[in-house]
Amino acid sequence: MVAFVPSSVCFFLFCVGVARDRRRVSNAVLLGLSAVFAGVALFLHVASERAQSGRDLAVVLLTLASVGVITLAWFLIANGINMVRKEGRSPANLLSLGAGIVLVALLITALVLRTHTLVVVAATAMALAGYIAFLFLCFLVYGAMYGRLRIRRRADYVVVLGSGLIGGTTVPPLLAGRLDRARKEHARLSRKGRRPVMLTSGGQGPDEKVPESHAMADYLVAQGFPADLIEREDRSTTTDENLTFSKALMERANPDYRCVIVTNNYHVFRAAVTARRTGVRGHVIGAPTAAYFWPSAMIREFVALLVAYRRTNAALFLLVLLSGLFIWWLGWP
Repeated sequence: MVAFVPSSVCFFLFCVGVARDRRRVSNAVLLGLSAVFAGVALFLHVASERAQSGRDLAVVLLTLASVGVITLAWFLIANGINMVRKEGRSPANLLSLGAGIVLVALLITALVLRTHTLVVVAATAMALAGYIAFLFLCFLVYGAMYGRLRIRRRADYVVVLGSGLIGGTTVPPLLAGRLDRARKEHARLSRKGRRPVMLTSGGQGPDEKVPESHAMADYLVAQGFPADLIEREDRSTTTDENLTFSKALMERANPDYRCVIVTNNYHVFRAAVTARRTGVRGHVIGAPTAAYFWPSAMIREFVALLVAYRRTNAALFLLVLLSGLFIWWLGWP
């Protein structure tokens, strides 16, 4: 059917993108578009065959969307409160709570406002929220898929990304999880006859007494990992620098290197995108994360990706705002 052509084209491009490099953000967007176009085509097919069924389906979809938004808002607020109680009131920990409050505000605005100007403002805000929600769902779904795709097991390095220290010297549970996952991956690679180098990556923050990479190496040695197989990258302070500086060390020792990068599961896809952008030859695997920590962490990762592609997103935001302004102008008495 002709209506399913856009979905088929997007899915074909998605498959090509994954085959070329699974670390592309465009893969996530194409997968989302193929699902949206398939849903629209299915709705049009049902509506054309049976008009009443089409209307019933539209009511069901709108009801599900409304319930979904309300449920999501409740979950984000509840998780945000739990996050603040357990982790403190840092800006990052407030992301889940803030996102839930914004959703509630948009719902109330859409229900209460009635004047033409305010309705257009609310509709434009909802359109922007819909755009963000679409990208976020793409990020969630494809990020989960990426974390489960099989990766090439040949690796000369296992790179562990740092995440901060407790008291300036102690590896926290979050980072310990990464290091434990890296040890398991190193053991798996070693069973195949290779002895990759464990590369700990992390510099010294203003509130830290030692570089993160040194504390990470000490943790590994204390767990029985051979000290002679550890190399430290101790200058980085961000994920981009983690990968850029680690790449320089690996290329210097072995220009034809391959690596496996280890981080937490919420950070996997953004780390993979960053690895592609910085030219690192390797894929990313994740360590488990506490359930209460995951929603805020995923929102933070998503915001970081939006910032990384800020020009594209700014252009689309501007297009939505101009569309809202045009609609307001057409309806002005």
